[in-house]
Amino acid sequence: MAKKTEATVEDKLRELYNLQLIDSRIDEIRNVRGELPLEVQDLEDEVEGLKTRLSKLDAHSDELSENIKSKKNLIEEAKALITKYTDQQKNVRNNREFNSLSKEMEFQELEMELAEKHIREFKAQIEQQKEVIDKSKKRLADKTDHLKHKKSELEEILKETQKEEENLMKMSEDHAKSIEERLIKAYTRIRTSVKNGLAVVPIERGASGGSYFTIPPQVQVEIASRKKIITDEHSGRILVDAALAYEQVEKMDKVFAKL
Repeated sequence: MAKKTEATVEDKLRELYNLQLIDSRIDEIRNVRGELPLEVQDLEDEVEGLKTRLSKLDAHSDELSENIKSKKNLIEEAKALITKYTDQQKNVRNNREFNSLSKEMEFQELEMELAEKHIREFKAQIEQQKEVIDKSKKRLADKTDHLKHKKSELEEILKETQKEEENLMKMSEDHAKSIEERLIKAYTRIRTSVKNGLAVVPIERGASGGSYFTIPPQVQVEIASRKKIITDEHSGRILVDAALAYEQVEKMDKVFAKL
């Protein structure tokens, strides 16, 4: 049985750079979406918040209306009692009974005045709330319309990119499995620590791609020999020579075109 040939350093560098190209492609797709998913989520939360606020305002307005009805009933009851006491005064036997009924009538009149005062206050609150409700309804309509537009925008982008992104993610997973664990760990660590997600970069005009620190000529020769994995001393990125990078970009572009 033939012994399995161990991957050379060059093979490992090519696979690492392929993985970088795949992951960078995924990053590009996600950058196109940008903050849109978060915008949609924020708008959905805002719309729900406005609906809850409107529901509470409507419930409070209903409560105020019920309070007005209750106070009007109290006024009618007070009027009926005053009529009753007025009739009773006609048949009293002494001043004490007359004065007692007069006090009851005065109390009912005060109750009516207080109820009318409360009714005016409740009506003023309802008017104030009506303004708030109208503004909230307009804001809700505007936000709902904006949300609909943003959702449509997001759905369109997802429709265009979702399949490609899923295929690329599967490809990324498969490529990662073909690379030895210590290199994948290093790649992931570097990729998550740099802003642009570039963990493997080519030499461009004598400098490290992505950081632009000049690479000494002797180190450039070592990188071009593809005999060992070399990292940029400034950024920690894994370095490949420009020729290898060009070859892999051409190869992967053909792969991406089929997605």
